[in-house]
Amino acid sequence: MKYRQMGKLGVQTSAFGLGCMRFNGEASGDSTIDEQKAINLIRQAIDGGVTYIDTAYVYLNKTSEIVLGKALRDGYREKVTIATKMPLGAVKDRESMEALLAEELKKLQTDHIDFYLMHGVDKKEWASFKAIGAPEFFDEMKREGKIRFKCFSFHGPYEDFEYILNDYDWDMVQIQYNFMDVENQAGLKGLKLAGEKKIPVVIMEGLLGGRLSKAPENVQALYDAFPVKRSAVEWAFRWLCNHPEVSVVLSGCNEPEQIEENLRIFDTVEAGAMDDAELELMENVRRAYLDRTKIGCTGCKYCMPCPNGVNIPGIFSAWNNVSLYCTDPAKDWGLKRIRENGAGADQCVGCGACEAACPQHLPIIEQLQCAWGELS
Repeated sequence: MKYRQMGKLGVQTSAFGLGCMRFNGEASGDSTIDEQKAINLIRQAIDGGVTYIDTAYVYLNKTSEIVLGKALRDGYREKVTIATKMPLGAVKDRESMEALLAEELKKLQTDHIDFYLMHGVDKKEWASFKAIGAPEFFDEMKREGKIRFKCFSFHGPYEDFEYILNDYDWDMVQIQYNFMDVENQAGLKGLKLAGEKKIPVVIMEGLLGGRLSKAPENVQALYDAFPVKRSAVEWAFRWLCNHPEVSVVLSGCNEPEQIEENLRIFDTVEAGAMDDAELELMENVRRAYLDRTKIGCTGCKYCMPCPNGVNIPGIFSAWNNVSLYCTDPAKDWGLKRIRENGAGADQCVGCGACEAACPQHLPIIEQLQCAWGELS
């Protein structure tokens, strides 16, 4: 296992961090979990050299922290650092912050949390939580030793990320990043900004929820033609670890074989180790994925709101994602929410308001029907 220094913190960590959201093979919210299997997976990773474990209050229907607490008995707690997250939806005031932290400490069976994150905070939420004393809460809990480091995780636009990062003395940040997200969310600019401030960065969604683990035919052809043979998973992780600003890459595993494969991969990764040919390959891979784009919708939302409630950019985003990554439309969370909210293309009456507002002059009405037909 390769280890890295976490920026200004003076803490050494394993490059591979075990994510505790997908022990059942599904995303957060599914309560089906084989507890003993999950405990075995956690201990297998730690025995293999993993020192960073990531969970959250809401993961696996609020059971993930409980299982992790059980797994860290028998001396395993002393071998790792724990990262968990404050559930922002449950925070009403300063007292609720303290109550939630106390609950998490109890579930994790520990007297302190190493990395305590505001979970998926955006600029508006950060302003609200500042107003009810979040900075003071973090500072006090750190002084009392209940948390070691003040952190946040992020899924919004770069502008929000820059504002939040610069507005408080954060110890660590967790962002979504992979070779397809260099210009999305915090992106490469956010990674570089944190690096300049010596703030360690933990990476989530390095495989885009597994979508980058199985390459479509045109992408696999590029991997196959390259003289060095590696799996799509290994290429993705090596590309991430090539960034010196990256401290930890999280990976959720639900089988022992996945743990073993990750241990092998992260025993060889180094910052700055990829040569020009390898970097060129990864850029060609990114372009090959983008070549599968169905429609050039940028998500600007000038077409919104639709008079009939159709989530136009959401449908086009799902259409592109299914095409790019060869995923099952029935398992697309965004598309599922669109259907539940009655915001599908079946509500379109062809009024044309969207096309008149589209700065790219896309044939929205026609393409909505194509998209809905392929996604149904």
